[in-house]
Amino acid sequence: MAGAAPRTVICLLRRDLRSHDSEVLRWAQNNADYVIPLYCFDPRQYLRTYYYGFPKTGSYRLKFLLESVKDLRQTLKKKGSNLVVRKGNPEDVVHDLITQLGSVAAVAFHEEATKEELDVEKALQRVCAQHGVKIQTFWASTLYHRDDLPFSHISRLPDVYTQFRKAVEAQAKVRPTVQMPDQLKPLAPGVEDGCIPAPEEFGQKDPLTDPRTAFPCSGGETQALMRLQHYFWDTNLVASYKETRNGLIGIDYSTKFAPWLALGCISPRYIYEQIRKYEKERTANQSTYWVIFELLWRDYFRFVALKYGTRIFLQKGLQDKEVPWKKDPKLFDAWKEGRTGVPFVDANMRELAATGFMSNRGRQNVASFLTKDLGLDWRMGAEWFEYLLVDYDVCSNYGNWLYSAGIGNDPRENRKFNMIKQGLDYDSNGDYVRLWVPEIQCVKGGEIHTLWALSNAALSQAGIALGETYPLPVILAREWSRYISQKPSKRDHPPRGRKDPSDTPRQHKDRGVDFYFSRNKDLS
Repeated sequence: MAGAAPRTVICLLRRDLRSHDSEVLRWAQNNADYVIPLYCFDPRQYLRTYYYGFPKTGSYRLKFLLESVKDLRQTLKKKGSNLVVRKGNPEDVVHDLITQLGSVAAVAFHEEATKEELDVEKALQRVCAQHGVKIQTFWASTLYHRDDLPFSHISRLPDVYTQFRKAVEAQAKVRPTVQMPDQLKPLAPGVEDGCIPAPEEFGQKDPLTDPRTAFPCSGGETQALMRLQHYFWDTNLVASYKETRNGLIGIDYSTKFAPWLALGCISPRYIYEQIRKYEKERTANQSTYWVIFELLWRDYFRFVALKYGTRIFLQKGLQDKEVPWKKDPKLFDAWKEGRTGVPFVDANMRELAATGFMSNRGRQNVASFLTKDLGLDWRMGAEWFEYLLVDYDVCSNYGNWLYSAGIGNDPRENRKFNMIKQGLDYDSNGDYVRLWVPEIQCVKGGEIHTLWALSNAALSQAGIALGETYPLPVILAREWSRYISQKPSKRDHPPRGRKDPSDTPRQHKDRGVDFYFSRNKDLS
């Protein structure tokens, strides 16, 4: 009697570009003779954003993605497997593989939360149904599993983060990471691994690395695990994370896990296990807890996307709130190009344009400035971030922009950041502004944040002609005037990177929301 035909499982990888803690790869390993790890460069992800037509994927994120794909291929090869790479819609690529091989028993993938990704999943289900192929799915993008939430249904998810966090921390447990075998099943015979495309195939160029960048890192699981090793075990930086997370300059003021988490190069559960191990072997304090606190924000926005669906992309937001948003292209251009005449805003926007990265503190401020000071449509900012950010994550990005716009998950109405106070609090000597806005670098100290308030003599001495060498402010908010003459003393602001925990204004500690989850929730 002839033996059973060999079983082949296709593992479609999307935002799970890792070999550790992968339920999809482990399930395939246990249920197939041949396993095909597959990554598709979906051309729809390289078109234009929905409302304002910006490029959907910019050069920084594309570079990081290509590095991550290359790294995963190398890792899988060491384990006796490979990463099959194709350009095309995933449903079409899977259809072709099923037809070519004739032995595909199942297609496995991790489920996602938002429309474009869910549309791909529906198309895959149709393809597999046509061929009588099983679909096997898993949920693995969050720290807490969707099925373990202490709410009877996703519709019961609280609309305030703190309520969600307290319920989850009290009533749910983080599942352990999945243990992976050292060796994986081989590819099915006859399957070509395929070439990893070059940036030029997407109409992009490989971007140069700006020496000022706060994120000079490469994509991939290998680099992600090295970053955790550095930040936790080699330097103990994690033990002071809560005190340094509002930094603006350099790589080590925060974890910088966000870009790797966005592509699934590192598992949130692995980070959690490493935190718990660190707390057991080294120290447990507010800083170690705060990393978990930030991962919970990331979870929360993903579950909010599950609850509200496409409403997270709509102008009225989660609150169905009518706001007379403006669509002034000149104002928007000034914002995105760092030409608003407000140095703290301009420095952050220039950093984003030059590197694909911006601190959490910066993201909160430029979002507040766009929506609350300029009154521009929040979706302009959200789509600009989608284009440029190396750590773009659809749920976190749109959840945070809704929050900043006052139409998302924020219990406080009319939350607004004071650009001048923020600049003085977090860049008291103006070093960050000088780094990114060099044409005004000759202004000394914190006065750099309020150039328009300086005398003509002071401006002339610094080589600045407002309206010529640097723009006049596009807007002057009334509340800024309180801080124009303020000159922070050195004792109020310890050196960057060695900030005292009490440096954050007491009445505003731990408020606000994080852009992406690697830093702080303060509001000032």
